[in-house]
Amino acid sequence: MLRAARIAWQYEIPVLGVNLGKVGFLTEIEPSEWMEKFELMLTGSYQIEKRLVIQAACYRNKHLLGQYQALNDFAVNRVGLARVIRLATFINDSYLTTYTADGMVISTPTGSTGYALAAGGPILPPELKNFLLIPVAPHLCLERAIVLSPGDNIKLVINSDYHAVLTADGQVDVELRHNDTVEVSASSQISRFLRFEKNTYFYKSLMERLGLPHK
Repeated sequence: MLRAARIAWQYEIPVLGVNLGKVGFLTEIEPSEWMEKFELMLTGSYQIEKRLVIQAACYRNKHLLGQYQALNDFAVNRVGLARVIRLATFINDSYLTTYTADGMVISTPTGSTGYALAAGGPILPPELKNFLLIPVAPHLCLERAIVLSPGDNIKLVINSDYHAVLTADGQVDVELRHNDTVEVSASSQISRFLRFEKNTYFYKSLMERLGLPHK
């Protein structure tokens, strides 16, 4: 789904997800429903749900290493069995703190049910435009996730002798070194999904996907 979404948002094409797995937070229908839902799609009986996409720019000695986009999250993690890394963190160019941790997750509302949730972050409804900033296994520093306002910018500075890696939606890996910076902000791209249910579908789907009672 993430791979399909990355291709589709470039052309402003909505994605219809069919759940072939066990969780499938981004999917909309089961395989047995495809004919019924396909007919609804042909008659225009659906909604377009728009979701936030975030972008990251990586710099080394003020030179751009690359730019990346993510629907779920960016994660900066230590490499292999290296010790914890230190991440000087800035919000809108104002210094927040330096985290000593295994890593950091910067998540969209879409990603709040993925790696961010496993790292202890809250679940956000998909229509929100907020970011989540979540340290992974922090040591003697701020432990809680921070919900950032729409439009906020985040900068992480690698302050460690040990290398780290930036991952975009678990699909792109970028090696980071001491004093490299990662700047994250909202992208101009928007990811679109076809929905047949009402807006409250998210909460029902959430309970179903997590295997929790909801009736």
